[in-house]
Amino acid sequence: METESEPYIRLTTLRQLHQVVADLNTARSLADTLQAVADGVIAGLGFELSAVNLVRPDGDLVVAAVGGSAGAEALMAGRVGSRCSWERRLSMGERWGDLRFIPYSEGWVLDDDDVPQWHTTGPAPRFPDEWHPMDRLFAPLHAAGASGGELIGVLSVDKPRNGRHPGAWGREALQMYAFHAAVAIGNARLRGNMQRALLRLEREQQALRASEESFRQAFEYAPSGMAIAEMGGDQHGRLLRANDALCRLLGRPASTMRRFSFSDLVHPEDIGTLLRTSAEGGRAELRLARRDGSYVWVSLRNSVVADAADGPRFLLTHVEDIEERKRHELQLAHRASHDSLTGLPNSAELRARLAARLCATPPRPGGGYEGGGASDGGVAGSGGVYVDAAGHLHGFDDFEFFGTPPPVETAPFDGHVHTVPPNEDSDIDDGHKGLAVLFCDLDGFKSINDRFGHHAGDAVLIEVARRLTNGVREGDTVARLGGDEFVVLADGLGRADAADLAVRLRNAIIPPIRVDGRAVRVGASFGIGWAGCGMSAEEVLHSADQRMYIEKRSRSKERRRAG
Repeated sequence: METESEPYIRLTTLRQLHQVVADLNTARSLADTLQAVADGVIAGLGFELSAVNLVRPDGDLVVAAVGGSAGAEALMAGRVGSRCSWERRLSMGERWGDLRFIPYSEGWVLDDDDVPQWHTTGPAPRFPDEWHPMDRLFAPLHAAGASGGELIGVLSVDKPRNGRHPGAWGREALQMYAFHAAVAIGNARLRGNMQRALLRLEREQQALRASEESFRQAFEYAPSGMAIAEMGGDQHGRLLRANDALCRLLGRPASTMRRFSFSDLVHPEDIGTLLRTSAEGGRAELRLARRDGSYVWVSLRNSVVADAADGPRFLLTHVEDIEERKRHELQLAHRASHDSLTGLPNSAELRARLAARLCATPPRPGGGYEGGGASDGGVAGSGGVYVDAAGHLHGFDDFEFFGTPPPVETAPFDGHVHTVPPNEDSDIDDGHKGLAVLFCDLDGFKSINDRFGHHAGDAVLIEVARRLTNGVREGDTVARLGGDEFVVLADGLGRADAADLAVRLRNAIIPPIRVDGRAVRVGASFGIGWAGCGMSAEEVLHSADQRMYIEKRSRSKERRRAG
C-alpha cells in the first residue's frame, strides 16, 4: 500500500512545492520574500518550523524570518549569529548533497555558541531514522542558486511532520526549494536596489528641477545684470541669455542681445581689459554700449559652469552698474586735481603734467640739438626724431645736427621724447619749437579785493580763467597756482609764438569785467619760461616766475596799473 501511494505523495509534494515557489516570486519586497521562504517550508515541505538566516554586510547572519511558530519567532527574530559560528556548523555533520545534517549525537557541542536556536532535549530515538529534538538540518543559500556562489544565507528547518529524517525525495525537494529561495532573495534584493536607485534618481531629478527653477528665477529676477555666454570655440563670448536687468541697463531687448558678444558691446578702449578677464574668476571694470550709443560703466565678474559632467562649459557673467560710483570717483579725482573756484587744473595737477614731459637727463651738447645751421657742417631736416648720446629720443619740428647722428635703430630707446628749450643765447629766433611756460600775475587785483570784497575778487578770478582758457589752443593747459597767479603750458611754440601768445592773453584780460553792476579792470604781467629735460618742474616754474617779475618791473607803473 505504501509503495502504491509513493508516486501520489510525490506528485502532491511537487504541486505544493510549485505553489510555494510561485509565491516567492509574487512577494513585493525583500522582507515579504524572506517571510515567504520561511512559510513555504511549512506549507510545501512538511516541516513544522523554519528560519531564514540572512548574511549582513558585516558578514554575520541575522534571523530575518521565522515560520511555523509564533513563540520561536518571538525568541529568535532579529538575533544575530557570528559568521565563524555558522561556518563551524556548516563544516560539521553529514553532507546530504548541498544540505548539512548534524545529528543530536554531535550537536551538543553547539549548545553554547551564539547562533540563535530553539532546540530542546528529548528521549533517545526509538528507531534509526526517527527525528530527535536536538537534530539540526541546514540548507545553505547561495547567490544565483549556485552552490559555488557567494553565501547569502542559511535556511534552518526542524520538526518534520512524519517524525522521520527526510528521505532521498525529501532531501531533493529541500535542495530544490533552497535553490529557488536563493534566486528569489537575489531578485528581491535586485528589485529593492533598483527601487531605491529609482527613488534616489527621482529625488535627484526633483532636486535638479528645483535647482534649475531656483537658478532661473535668481537669473531672471536678479536686481543686477546677468548673462550666459558660450565659452571656447568659434562662438566664444556670444551671449546665449541675458536677464531683464541687463537688458534694461543697456536699453536692448532680450531678442537682440543674442546677436552680440561682450566684445561687440565693450568700449574700444576697454577691449584689452575684457580679454584679460574673460576666464573663470575674472573681474573687470569697463564700459558697455547702450542702444542710444552712450556708454555705461559696469563691473564684470565671471564664473564657469558646465552643462553636465562632460558637457559644454559656459561663462556666467554678473554685470553690476557702477556708473554712479565711477562718476563719484571722477568727481573726487577732479576735485583733487582742479581748483574749486575756477575749475582749472590746480598747482599739483600742473606740476604733474609738467613733470610727465621732463626727465632727469639733459641732451649732451655733442649729440643733440645745438641750434647751428647746415652751413656749419650740420645735417638739416624738418620734422623728425633723433636719439642722442644719452639714449633719449629728441623730437623737433625743425632740427639740425652737428656731425653724423648715430643710427636710430642701434641706440637705446626708453620711449621718452626729450623736451628741449629753444636756444636763448642768440638774438635770432632759430625756429625751434618747445614747451613754453607762461607765468601770469594779475596787476591791480589786490585793490579790487580791498575795495569790493572777496566776492568781487572771486568773480574776477573766474572771468580771467575763462578768458585765458578761450585764448589758448585745444590741448594747452591753463592752471591756477593760487591767489591771482596763473600758468599756461603751450607745447610746440617758438620764441616769437610764445611772445605773441602772451600779448594776446594780456589783451584778453584787460577789458572791463562787470561785477555786481560795476565794471572793474585788471592787468596782467607774463613771464615766459621754457621746459627742458634735465630741469625739475619746480625749476621750470621758478624760471618763468622770475621772468614775470623782471617783465613786471620793466614796465612803467602806468602800464601796470589796472583800469
